[in-house]
Amino acid sequence: MMTDTHQRARLLVPATVLALAAMSGCASPTSTAGSAVAPKVATAEPAAQIAAATPLTVAAAISQQTGSSQTVRGYVVGEPTATSTVKRSGFTGDTAIALADSASETDTADMLYVQVTSAYRSAYGLKTNPGLLGTRLDVTGSLSAYFSHAGLKSPTAISASGVTPTTTPPTATPTTTSPPSSGIGDYYDDAVGKTGNSLHTALHQIISTDVQKLSYDQVWDALKVTDQDPKNSGNVILLYSGTSRSKSLNGGDADDWNREHVWAKSHGDFGTATGPGTDLHHLRPEDVTVNSDRSNKDFDDGGSESAEAPGNFTDSDSWEPRDAVKGDVARMIFYMAVRYDGGDGFADLTLDEKTSGGTAPRFGKLSTLLEWNAQDPPDSFEQNRNNVIYERYQHNRNPFIDHPEWVDAVFG
Repeated sequence: MMTDTHQRARLLVPATVLALAAMSGCASPTSTAGSAVAPKVATAEPAAQIAAATPLTVAAAISQQTGSSQTVRGYVVGEPTATSTVKRSGFTGDTAIALADSASETDTADMLYVQVTSAYRSAYGLKTNPGLLGTRLDVTGSLSAYFSHAGLKSPTAISASGVTPTTTPPTATPTTTSPPSSGIGDYYDDAVGKTGNSLHTALHQIISTDVQKLSYDQVWDALKVTDQDPKNSGNVILLYSGTSRSKSLNGGDADDWNREHVWAKSHGDFGTATGPGTDLHHLRPEDVTVNSDRSNKDFDDGGSESAEAPGNFTDSDSWEPRDAVKGDVARMIFYMAVRYDGGDGFADLTLDEKTSGGTAPRFGKLSTLLEWNAQDPPDSFEQNRNNVIYERYQHNRNPFIDHPEWVDAVFG
């Protein structure tokens, strides 16, 4: 990297040459035609261009947490999950990477925590790309704290060192049925860097503030938008069976679809009351018969395969959804346990290891739900659904879809 001394030396060169030229009788660069021609002198590069030409080291980036936009070069050494915790294996998310000046660095004090936004997760998230460990990257973004640690946020370009950067793609044209996220800005700022009960409390406050609540009748129309079949705008996708069914077939008859409460109403005794009983983040379309078969059972692996919904399994006290939505189910349950803490007139919803509990405000099986979250990361359907609920209906988000790594930080 060019030092300040070297930069000053380069900036002084033109002035020195001009002075020598003047002493020898040469005309200045502003002389008129017919005057002696001044020697050609290389002009100094602006300091900003010099800085941009050479990426910062990680050590320099750590010392310059000013919010300025810079390019940093470093080796990927793991996945940050807390202020002083970086995973080097068993990666749980695609939302953050740690960079260091050495590929073998293990001291988190010498690491820069880099936010990986949705535009880059498929290429640079460690859960999706574990082989990225040890790769040297150039990342451009804002030098500001992440996880209450020296960081780089809101990246605008990421590339392997020496490779043309991957820049943020243009925003897609919004549609009426599946609007892309307009950007959630500082929505989670109060949660970044926290873990355990502190993170639980921060997330509860975030997702419980300025929420628009729906009536149970309004849920019908909302589900026709949140769960619309991407390939057929006249249909919705049923959660457990995975089939596409006409939006008009909502009701209570056989082969209709109805409103499935993923956190069963009896596990908190909230019925269909405005609040947990109408919260879109855990209400999904499902076949009437399949909904009845699932009943109010907890979630766990095992049992006999459902005749009405192949790929789902059930026994006397538990339901196992199909593989493609195991993570979806888990993250809905985690959302409910954080959103409803007993301070708004409803029960304090909690998680445990049981698969029976009647009307107790609890749900299980926690260890199985943790496995499902890791096994089935958020897909585009789940992410779009989160965006639609946030932008068009409730104006709050499921944080565990945006940050699935926070599941372990809160419940692990």
